[in-house]
Amino acid sequence: MAARSNHQRPKVKLRSTAGTGYTYVTTKNRRTTPDRVVLRKYDPRVRRHVDFREER
Repeated sequence: MAARSNHQRPKVKLRSTAGTGYTYVTTKNRRTTPDRVVLRKYDPRVRRHVDFREER
């Protein structure tokens, strides 16, 4: 089965707002979340949960 590119769920990179440069990669649904995503996730470099913002 060949991997196909799905335009409905593009991959996005989430960068930590703590300034550590730590990133997560995830997918998002363009139809339900057209703006940039902000998720609260764990940043192991500062050892706490911080906001991660989508970067393009």
